[in-house]
Amino acid sequence: MAEHHLPPEPADHHHHGGGRKGVHADDLKPSRRYTYYYGGGGGGGARALCFAVLVLLLAAGITWLVLYVVYRPSHPTLAVTSAAVLALYNATTASGPTAAAASFQVALVLRNPSARSAARYDRLAAYAAYRGEALTAPAPLPPLAQDPGAAVEVAPVLGAGAAAAAVPVSPETAAALAADVAYGVLPLRVVVLGRVRFVSGPFHRGWHSMYARCDLLLGVREATGKNGAGGVPRQAPLLADPACNVDM
Repeated sequence: MAEHHLPPEPADHHHHGGGRKGVHADDLKPSRRYTYYYGGGGGGGARALCFAVLVLLLAAGITWLVLYVVYRPSHPTLAVTSAAVLALYNATTASGPTAAAASFQVALVLRNPSARSAARYDRLAAYAAYRGEALTAPAPLPPLAQDPGAAVEVAPVLGAGAAAAAVPVSPETAAALAADVAYGVLPLRVVVLGRVRFVSGPFHRGWHSMYARCDLLLGVREATGKNGAGGVPRQAPLLADPACNVDM
């Protein structure tokens, strides 16, 4: 009878423990897990939307800057072309404070140098001052409207003409005024107050306060007094170009 032999078991070259398979150290390490995130396409759309918004904001800013430069109004300018002294005398009384009575008529030219902006003036008033003290009460001026680049001339009477009201002044100012009149040269300041508004095409700006002043140097030549006595200058030529400034 033939002999039957079982096939030999495979030899384990690393461990000898019967038929049990060997355990390696790498088998004891935790397995690595890899997680992958797949965006659903929304991230690219959000970035495109943000980019479009930034482009629109940049375009709007550039457009606003161009319109501001094109339609930006310039400050009005003021000039005095002539002046006359209607009354100027010492009005001090024995029982009252030191006072002076003065009245002037000045020709004012208010110009709007803006090429694209119209100007509107309101609540205008003018008065004359000497050495920082008012010689006349503020005289109201009518509202004015100017087209771009236009000029308006007004000739207000400051101080109510020959019947000028007495205005209190300091003794030093009264003495200096008398000395300047006797010398024949009178430094005077004309002040114009009010508010201005600019209209530039579709843009309507708000009202801005305006403070304008012109420093004059008047030449006093002839004089007649109150009721025919004293010294009231009549002619007052401008001895130099008036220096005018406008603040807003």
